[in-house]
Amino acid sequence: MAHLPRLPGTITSSTMRPPGPASSRTRGIRILLIEDHPIVRECLELRFSRESDLTVCASVGSASAAFPAIEQTHPDLAIIDISLPDAHGLELIKDIHARFPQLRIVVFSMHDEELYGERALRAGARGYVTKNEPPGRIVQAVREVFAGRLAVSDALAQKLLSAMHSSNASTSSNIELLSDRELEVFQLLGQGVGTREIAERLNRGVKTIETYRTRIKEKLAVTSASELIVRAATWVAGRS
Repeated sequence: MAHLPRLPGTITSSTMRPPGPASSRTRGIRILLIEDHPIVRECLELRFSRESDLTVCASVGSASAAFPAIEQTHPDLAIIDISLPDAHGLELIKDIHARFPQLRIVVFSMHDEELYGERALRAGARGYVTKNEPPGRIVQAVREVFAGRLAVSDALAQKLLSAMHSSNASTSSNIELLSDRELEVFQLLGQGVGTREIAERLNRGVKTIETYRTRIKEKLAVTSASELIVRAATWVAGRS
């Protein structure tokens, strides 16, 4: 891939800083890390520093810092966590893919691929790696996605292949009927978060969250608010 010229200057703040061991390299795949845990970012930087063809060009801890980092450092590939303090990773992936369609994206998350893998790919990602996989897997995924291939588990690949060959494939559960935002609201409800706090976390109005709740109830065939909370809490408990 041809690299865009780098803008003069370097942004540095509490959410963005120049990389460590890999910063002296100028060739290879340029990687942007979008991960809210500093220790995870440092571990990734250290792991990539061992590879001659990989360079961490920027490391940020929030979605709001992602776009300035992209515009200034011109990465080839972004590694994004699903859970970020100021935005959901799926929404960030959609926004990045819309503004920078040439930027390849790999999700690196603690969340099960079964839940978010297909959604991440629909949003614009081309790889999904869970944090409980061996460290070498994220390195392999970066190279696979940069080469134009998907980097997912065999199970997800088979699921995608089956869907492609079935024009009338139905969803496997009612949960899959939820949109990305509805799923996020459903998960927060299951974690005991109230409507007003959900609105604050997602930067949405209370009425908007109430609308999401109504849609979720309809899709899950739930008739009351209490039943919705029980369903959400049971679902969250079953995945922990």
